[in-house]
Amino acid sequence: MTSQRLAALLSFSLLIGCVANGQADTPATPSPITFNLWPNTAPGETGSSAGDAATDSTGRYGEISKLSNITCPQLTVYPIADGKKTHPTVLIFPGGGYYVVTTDIEGSEIAHWLNGLGCAAAVLHYRVPDGQVPSPQRREPAFQDAQRAMSLLRSRAGEFGIDPARLGVIGFSAGGHLAARLSCSDGARTYDTVDAADKFSDRPSFTLLIYPAYLWNKASQSPAPEVQPTASTPPMFLAQTRDDDLFDVTDYAKALQKNGTPNHCIAYDSGGHGYGLRLSKDLPASHWPTEAALWIQRQTRK
Repeated sequence: MTSQRLAALLSFSLLIGCVANGQADTPATPSPITFNLWPNTAPGETGSSAGDAATDSTGRYGEISKLSNITCPQLTVYPIADGKKTHPTVLIFPGGGYYVVTTDIEGSEIAHWLNGLGCAAAVLHYRVPDGQVPSPQRREPAFQDAQRAMSLLRSRAGEFGIDPARLGVIGFSAGGHLAARLSCSDGARTYDTVDAADKFSDRPSFTLLIYPAYLWNKASQSPAPEVQPTASTPPMFLAQTRDDDLFDVTDYAKALQKNGTPNHCIAYDSGGHGYGLRLSKDLPASHWPTEAALWIQRQTRK
C-alpha cells in the first residue's frame, strides 16, 4: 500500500470517528488567551521577563521563533469556541534543550493542529535560565512550571471548556522529557503551594512524546531516574526517527511495556529532529500527526 493511500485511509477513519463523536465540522476557535503562570514571581525568581525573542533560519525546517531567558513563564490557551460542552485538551511543551523554547514549530502550530481535531490546547512557555546555569539544574524550574500549568488548567476547566478527566500533554524534544517526567512523577510538589490551584492534580490523562530527549541512561540501560515509569503513569504515544541522534523511544517503550503502561510507539526510518508538523510529505515520519490524531481520539472517547 502506498504511503499516500495509507494517509488517505487514516484520514478517512479519523473523519468517521469525528462524525460519530459529533465533530464532523471543525469548531470555530477564538483568539488565544495568554496569562502569567504564577500569581506573583515564579519560585526562586526575582525577574519578570517573558523571554528574549529571536528567530533562527539556519535549520532545515524554515524559520523558527524562539524565546530565551524566560523568568516569568506564561500559558497560552487555545479554547474551542462553541461554549456548549467540555473538550479534550492537550497541554503543549515545546522543545529547545532547556536553553530556549521554540514557540511556533512546537508551540502555536501544534495548538492550531489540535484545535482542528476538536481539542482545546495550551502552550507553556516554561522557564529557561540564562546560559550560566548548568544542566541538569536548569531543568528544575521548567518542571515546577509543568506541575503548575497542569493544575492551573484543571482549576480553570470551567472557564476554558476543558474536561479535566481528558487533559493530556504533548512534548517535543526537551519538552518530551518534561512531559515524561510529569507523567512519571509521584505528584509531590517541587515548590511551596501558592494558591488553591495547586490542590488540583498535575497528572496528565494521556501523554504524547514526539522525538523526546534525555529519556534513556545508556550506561545503566534503563530509563533516566526522573522518567522511570510508575503504576500511575498514563498511556503514552511515542514517535521518533532512527536517524535522530537522540533516538531512544524503542528502549523507553520496552520499559513502559515492562511496567504495564499502555503505549503506542512508532520508529520511522528518517526525518531528523525538531520538525514539528513541517516534514516533507514524502517522508514516512510526516504521518506522525495522523497516527497521533487517531491515538488521541481513542484516549479521549467517552
